[in-house]
Amino acid sequence: MTEEFDLPLTSLASLPRQEITADFHCVAGWSATDLRWEGVSFGTFYRALIEPVLAPGTSITHVTCRGLDGFAATATIEDILAEDVLIAQNLDGRPLGSDHGAPVRLVSPSQYGYFNIKHLSRVEVLTTAPAITEGPLLRSHPRGRVWAEERHGLISGRVVRPFYRALIRPIRFLSSRGASDRHAPGRPSSAN
Repeated sequence: MTEEFDLPLTSLASLPRQEITADFHCVAGWSATDLRWEGVSFGTFYRALIEPVLAPGTSITHVTCRGLDGFAATATIEDILAEDVLIAQNLDGRPLGSDHGAPVRLVSPSQYGYFNIKHLSRVEVLTTAPAITEGPLLRSHPRGRVWAEERHGLISGRVVRPFYRALIRPIRFLSSRGASDRHAPGRPSSAN
């Protein structure tokens, strides 16, 4: 069973705010350190707005978070209810810009970046593990925990690490081109 919940920003306004300082780890091997995120604890959001509307006795095992860009990630209920998982609205004291996932993004510091969904718009709760839809070469790890180096769904993190490291420069280059293309003369810029 899957139940879907849209994420109206107004629903976050009544919930207590939380601030964390944490590192962000890309699966390719680079990290950004000491980022200060502010928002609403995902656990608080879940207990206040999702749990009360579930049918009595419903046992949630996984949560899928979807962004406006179509990207999605599924986490176990244990991972997503960790104390440091936020629905973030601010980064380093400023509202998120579009490059960082405005208006809100999921922040899960213990997991690789692909769990940190930008432009968060929908939350789906599941009573069973979802079917695997990725092919074997692109299969992400179902938990993606940084400390366990869970980078890939089938290949050990130690084995796949050198291949991902080789992608850091191309990823950064393409990312910087994408950002500069959006702000090039004659092109509308995104609001930050």
